[in-house]
Amino acid sequence: MIILVINSGSSSLKYQVREGDDVLAEGLVERIGEAEVPDHAAALDRVDGEVAAALDGRGIDAVGHRVVHGGERFSEPVLIDNEITRAIERLNPLAPLHNPAAVTGIRAITEKWPNMPQVAVFDTAFHRTLPEHAWRYAVPDELYRKFGIRRYGFHGTSHAYVARGAAELLGADSFTGVIAHLGNGASITAVRDGESIDTSMGFTPLEGLVMGTRSGDIDPSILLFLLREGYSEKDLDTLLNRNSGLKGLAGTNDMRSVAEAADAGEHRAKLAIEVASYRLAKYVGGYHVAVGGAQALVFTAGIGENAPNFRTAVVSKLGALGLELDEEKNGERSKQARVISTPASAFPVLVVPTNEEAAIAEATAAVVSGS
Repeated sequence: MIILVINSGSSSLKYQVREGDDVLAEGLVERIGEAEVPDHAAALDRVDGEVAAALDGRGIDAVGHRVVHGGERFSEPVLIDNEITRAIERLNPLAPLHNPAAVTGIRAITEKWPNMPQVAVFDTAFHRTLPEHAWRYAVPDELYRKFGIRRYGFHGTSHAYVARGAAELLGADSFTGVIAHLGNGASITAVRDGESIDTSMGFTPLEGLVMGTRSGDIDPSILLFLLREGYSEKDLDTLLNRNSGLKGLAGTNDMRSVAEAADAGEHRAKLAIEVASYRLAKYVGGYHVAVGGAQALVFTAGIGENAPNFRTAVVSKLGALGLELDEEKNGERSKQARVISTPASAFPVLVVPTNEEAAIAEATAAVVSGS
């Protein structure tokens, strides 16, 4: 089955065409809304042309969409129809930067290829197994009942994919442990018997770890203080989502640049790595307890897979758990899942590359084949 995987942004459209494990075509259409690409329909025309050349006369069998927020309704991938599209749209207030773009992409495909099967794969779905004591916030129940304020969790497609990869690497039937998805957005998840039982991102993807431009955990009273000091809602949104995290601490959200500056002795960069690695190490310790003892700690995504010095900064703070890296293995460049800890480590530390496009394509094929 040939699957077109779509990740729609408000002004961009990332795509990949897959047949099983083979990537037949991939690309990114940017600056949607400008003269050359006025809308997502025009972006799809460009994608269609690029894909047609790669497929050499063969057609696409189905389209899989990454949808960031599935709310409480969607706990698994679903075949899209008009009612599902409207349901995703009703969740726009929970993910205003992401869900509207996904809906736009879905409708553009529907208009271009009316009979094409489409599947929505939700970032939140993997975390629907969180127990209530993990997803509840200690606020009045009315806020949950009226506004749906609770922990939803994100990066679920990646965490689920990596959990399966970790189990395979360990030779286990299912995975119990801690997965750190570290990219420009970052989250950590406690997994027990293959299911998410806690995760660092919450009502939105802002909560939790120090990220590229997001603050992660912060005292809510700081926001009240800043409101009284004249900051607007928009100011706070920009501050927390776009100008904080590594960027706020070190002046850039590029971990490679931060690491280079830290190696050169720049104080701000060294501090940024210390703050980010300390926050992550605290979560690892807590989630090790949450799962009842981890089989492994897993690093994944861009930073998790490609920043050995940051992995060292994290694991060096976990001596109380008995973790110990093999620095030679940790420093190796590889796209393969691998163990990077020593035999003396209390439990293995792994690097398991994520592949969200493969996971979306796999889920799409399964839904379409079963429909």
